[in-house]
Parts: sequence; structure tokens; C-alpha cells
Amino acid sequence: MKQAKDYLVFPLDFSTLKEAQSFVDRLAADVGMFKIGLELFIEQGPAAIQMVRDHSDARIFLDLKLHDISKTVERAMARVAHLGVDLVTVHCSSSIQMLEQAVKGGQGRTGVLGVTLLTDNDAVCVEASGFKDIYVRDPGELVMKRAQMAFDAKCSGVVCSGQEVRLIKSRFGKTFLAVTPGIRPAFSILENDDQKRVTTPAQAIRDGSDLLVIGRPIKMAADPEGAAAMILDEIRSAVDEF
Repeated sequence: MKQAKDYLVFPLDFSTLKEAQSFVDRLAADVGMFKIGLELFIEQGPAAIQMVRDHSDARIFLDLKLHDISKTVERAMARVAHLGVDLVTVHCSSSIQMLEQAVKGGQGRTGVLGVTLLTDNDAVCVEASGFKDIYVRDPGELVMKRAQMAFDAKCSGVVCSGQEVRLIKSRFGKTFLAVTPGIRPAFSILENDDQKRVTTPAQAIRDGSDLLVIGRPIKMAADPEGAAAMILDEIRSAVDEF
């Protein structure tokens, strides 16, 4: 049975291996997956992946947001597959062919997550990018269009905000992963958050999220372990409803 920690993804948004390892050591008992993003991977490369393996039993999510011509993405994914990580992100803002080549490059060893719309984007950003009025009026329509592409390309799932999770799970089924950033625990809701489309852990779980990416509410807390424990309590409260 899936435990509360299995929903929790902590992003290692650090520039040094020492800082990242400090948080892996502190949170290994509370976090089911660590996310390695561009900052740490550019600075440390595969050493960051090995560090997580050496210091925890958590799964590894490599958040590279690949976006290039299809063949280049396939080759990049082939190299990623050899690193043995569980999930890698690829932008859905290109073609379905690129997504298909990413899946091919993953060789069934590394799952591909399609990034639908970055959580700091809103209708203003969508309009500025030149999209049709239907997507400006409701950016969720753009998320669903891109999720359909990811599904048709046989990606493992998508990255989406909590606002789209319920519809994505309804349309594409329980096995199609919904990974949700922009999660803000009830104790950390901010009025002027730079993430535009946020939700709480409990609500995201109720709507069907499979993985919750939660960084700053833990990282910036005076007691990161205590913050993680509070978040796990929120997750359990939703899981226990099922």
C-alpha cells in the first residue's frame, strides 16, 4: 500500500552537492523521491544522482525539461536511461514526435513526464505567447491538449498544476501519472506567491495527484524535518479518506 511519504517529492534546488546532501540526509526518512533540477545537475552532473543513491532509498526524478529536435531528445534520453533515474521531464510544447522519441530513448527504463504548462504561467503569459483565445480564456484547455499529446506518445504521465489533476485522471486513467508542483501546505500559503496555480497537499491528493513536489515550505522552514512531518500529516488526512 502506498504510504504518505511515497507522494512527497523534495526538489534539491541547491548549487552544491554539500547542501543537497545535507537535506537528503535530513529528509531521507520522510521523502519518497528527490528531484534533481537544472541548477544541481549542471553543477554536479551524475554525481548528484549517485549522492542521492548513496544517502537514501528514495526514487530519483531528474527534472531537465528537455526540449529540442526529436532525434537529439531521443539520444539525450538514452543517456539518461543509463543513469538509472526513475523519471525525467520533457516539454510538451514541441511535437508529439519529440515526445515519442523521448519515450523511445527511455528504453522502458526511465519514465517520461510531459511538462504541460509551467506553474508560474497564467493567462497573461499564455496570451503573450500568441496562443488562441480558447487557451487564453482557460489555460487549463492548453494543459489538457498537451496532456493528450503526452498520453498518445505513451509518456508515463504529466506535470500539471493541482487545478487540472482531477480532469487528467478522469480522462486518461489512474495509471497515467499526475505530478503536481506548486504545492503549498496549509501552514505556508502566501498572498504574493510567484507560483500562479497552487493547491494544498490534501486537495491535490483528493483530486488524484500521484506525486507532490514541495520545496520551499520545507527548505525555508526553521525545522525542515518538522515541516516535512506536518506535510505528511496533511497527506495522510487525504489518503485516509479513501
